[in-house]
Amino acid sequence: MPALEVLCHRVIWSLAFSLVLLGATGRLGELWRTLRTAKTFFGLLASGTAVSINWGAYIWAIGHNQALDASLAYFALPLVTLGLGVVLLREHLSKRQSIAVGIVILAVAILGIDRGNLPWVVVVLPISFGLYGFIRKLVVVDAFVGVTVETLLLAPLALFYLLTLPEGTALAHGPLNIKILLLLCGPLTTIPLVMFAFGARHMKLSTLGLLQYVNPTLQMLVAVLLLGETLEWVRLVSFGLIWVGLLIYLWPAKRS
Repeated sequence: MPALEVLCHRVIWSLAFSLVLLGATGRLGELWRTLRTAKTFFGLLASGTAVSINWGAYIWAIGHNQALDASLAYFALPLVTLGLGVVLLREHLSKRQSIAVGIVILAVAILGIDRGNLPWVVVVLPISFGLYGFIRKLVVVDAFVGVTVETLLLAPLALFYLLTLPEGTALAHGPLNIKILLLLCGPLTTIPLVMFAFGARHMKLSTLGLLQYVNPTLQMLVAVLLLGETLEWVRLVSFGLIWVGLLIYLWPAKRS
């Protein structure tokens, strides 16, 4: 399936899943109150745009056998998040944490040099999701309600695209397994995104950035073990350095 069509389904079924849960918990009123607040409305429109760009680039990368490139992109993501936290929010890094960040920068540099070039997904993925995390840090709104509003604002464009497809959508004409996977886009998108938005509101952005190395580590394992891509020894060295940096960074936080 084209990446854009998958993206549109992801937006629509994420919205449907969110609305059902909000309705079941009697919280639809919070949704409408959020939409009436101009600052929150435009903030969530910006964050929704950022995350939709991220989703689209990631879907394209996986569909074009670039799972390891996507993994490399998400190894760079925490550096973007750290930069936003230190520069824009004036978050402070201790000496030990700075050393840890330096080790992580070295690891990502090794990955980039080994690749030989940086495909556009390696640039777009970390910048788009880094901006998403930064905006959600500033927008004061419940994590679940915020995610619902984001998908609600994107849904009209997604629905228009799907309804104007000349051949119709895969949900109507595709095989059963594809239909099931498209419907699963809802919970598999909304639940992790709500957790991330909650974390972005309650954690230092710098700490949140380093913890995000769990994501590309899992992506790399999927790329190698499930999708058959090759993991060279240089990437293994970089992987080890990243986790050393992560452990050094988190150690003083655990003691405080």
